[in-house]
Amino acid sequence: MMMTERGMVAPAAGGSVLADFDAILAAAAPELAGHVQAMSFDADTGRLDVAPDAPAYGTQLRWRAPKLIAAANEKVSGANVRAVHVLAPAPAKAGLATAAATLAPQPTVPTAPVERRTPPEGYRRAIEAHRQAAWPSLADPAIAEAVERQTAAMRELSCRAFPEPDAVAGDAPAPIEQARAQRRRQAAASEAALRRARAERAARKGQNADDVIDRR
Repeated sequence: MMMTERGMVAPAAGGSVLADFDAILAAAAPELAGHVQAMSFDADTGRLDVAPDAPAYGTQLRWRAPKLIAAANEKVSGANVRAVHVLAPAPAKAGLATAAATLAPQPTVPTAPVERRTPPEGYRRAIEAHRQAAWPSLADPAIAEAVERQTAAMRELSCRAFPEPDAVAGDAPAPIEQARAQRRRQAAASEAALRRARAERAARKGQNADDVIDRR
């Protein structure tokens, strides 16, 4: 008896789910209205196949699947929808006006060749004279000379303020090496003077000790 009832009721319920899918979608996810189509419904497994027209709507549809199932079972009596399967995005169906406009042949308008008129002789002579004429120089020679003198004076002041270092010969040591050598020589001279001072001090101490012994 149960199989008989399923055989009689399930197809009607499946057709109602597909027929009322727009109302079901509006109740569950109104923001997806017009972007999702119901493709098929398997009454035996309770699987509803739907196809969005863009991947973004497919993602939203997966999040709203529980609400869609609840709305389908509420709108259609005995539908028994258990799962929603989101198919690959399918483009929206074009309207009749769009399809007719696409299929209708467009009339071709013949294009007339563009005829170029020959310019008058006077116009051509004027253009040729304009091309051959040399443009006069707008610069004042006095101003140009003043600019050159000012540039030379600024260059001379810059050389005086920032003189370039003398060129170092190929065999001569670099300034840093010269400074290091000079410091080494100064250190050696200081050490030699310190040694002489120590020797003289020791010599004086030795003489004082001899004087003390002689007095005794």
